[in-house]
Amino acid sequence: MEGKSGPTAEIMIAEARKALWVMVGFLAVIWTIQVFNWASAYDLSKEFGLQAWDPETLPGIVTSPFLHWSWEHIEANSGPLFIFGFLSAYRGVSKFISVTAFIILVSGLGAWFTASPTGIGVGASGVVFGYFGYVLVRGAFDRHLIDIVIGLVMALCFAYQFMGLLPEEGVGWQAHGFGFLAGLVGGWVFRDRRLRREKLQEPAKPGEPAPSSRAALLKELDDLGL
Repeated sequence: MEGKSGPTAEIMIAEARKALWVMVGFLAVIWTIQVFNWASAYDLSKEFGLQAWDPETLPGIVTSPFLHWSWEHIEANSGPLFIFGFLSAYRGVSKFISVTAFIILVSGLGAWFTASPTGIGVGASGVVFGYFGYVLVRGAFDRHLIDIVIGLVMALCFAYQFMGLLPEEGVGWQAHGFGFLAGLVGGWVFRDRRLRREKLQEPAKPGEPAPSSRAALLKELDDLGL
């Protein structure tokens, strides 16, 4: 007979597998675009980038995250993009797509209103910071202890990322800041309301003590098959 946690573990593993391939595909797309961008002397960045206060470049809110100015630029973004993107997506790709759209919109609009109009902004770093912020707070809003631990670990391991939120000449820190803010807000906007309602409505068994945080964590680990 299949254990109670069996289907849950299977679903989570399936979603994690989809998240992996989504991020592999995301990276494949931006690296393919980078080849054509480089071959055109970065005309794609110039044409489809985002320039503050220029209404004609507003579509660049959507296109600019897929473009970069150099190989060093895309290399610097690719690792964090894959890590934070996967961690943002592994509990559900559908929600991840909504979170991504929200981050791109807020990051792009924020940069359009606040960045210098003399430059053209491109790059996935605003999305990276958005995923970073989302991973940091998602566990607290969803009440998933594993995600809380993941958020704390990511905050410690990637603390240097916070430096990218500080104003710096020649760096699109506005997109970073608004992307990070979008990730924090997105953690609340896209929180898992269904699980919380189920927990509130689930009756406690007579004589059964309330589950401890440690027991809840062990249950989540068991759900993941760990």
